[in-house]
Amino acid sequence: MRAQHRYCMQDPSLEMTDRLLLEQIHPGSRVLDLGCGDGRLLARLREERDASVLGIEIDITQHHAAIARGVPVIQADLDEGLLDIPDGAFDYVVLSQTLQQVLHPKQLLEEMVRVAKKALVVVPNFGNWRIRLQVLKQGRAPVTEVLPYEWYNTPNLHLMSMHDFQDLMRLLGIEILQEIPIINHRAIEKAWLANLRAQHVLYVLQRQETPGETRVSEQTSTGHSAPIPR
Repeated sequence: MRAQHRYCMQDPSLEMTDRLLLEQIHPGSRVLDLGCGDGRLLARLREERDASVLGIEIDITQHHAAIARGVPVIQADLDEGLLDIPDGAFDYVVLSQTLQQVLHPKQLLEEMVRVAKKALVVVPNFGNWRIRLQVLKQGRAPVTEVLPYEWYNTPNLHLMSMHDFQDLMRLLGIEILQEIPIINHRAIEKAWLANLRAQHVLYVLQRQETPGETRVSEQTSTGHSAPIPR
């Protein structure tokens, strides 16, 4: 049985990442945060965006902290999927610094674009020049500000570069609406040599639709979306 405290890796660009995510979410939206930690972002979304929010968190201590904030949170394991959540139940689903820690990132991404109109994903970039240089010079698993763990105690199971992530999106038929590299704690869109320079990346994603397809999330009739606690 895997340890139940692996999600929600500490982000050294936390405040800036939260601000970026807030900027992407329209007021009054329905938001699901996967690996929500102590509910910090969800509380801000509710207060600053009047959003209807729900979190999923596996760690019991973080779950209790989120509840203490008055944020509705389900204690559940993302590795078990999102099967209980109806298609199009949310406007946005957030996954920040968590994708690299789940067992099945491909399946989780597919589920994310099923349950929400847009997915916001923040991941570390393994293509960063500092990581490359450490491997080249030392011949060892890299330890950096972005990846601060030794190989034997890291919660990160699936490390990727920006190019790797782009390839997976093409494979899954998921459209990248925005790609925002985070370089030295600053968000720089269309950055020069982004895969070499970025420490983290924010992706805004949506499922590519086939001609004539009607998204459940865009239907206005009742009964298609589960009610969300505010």
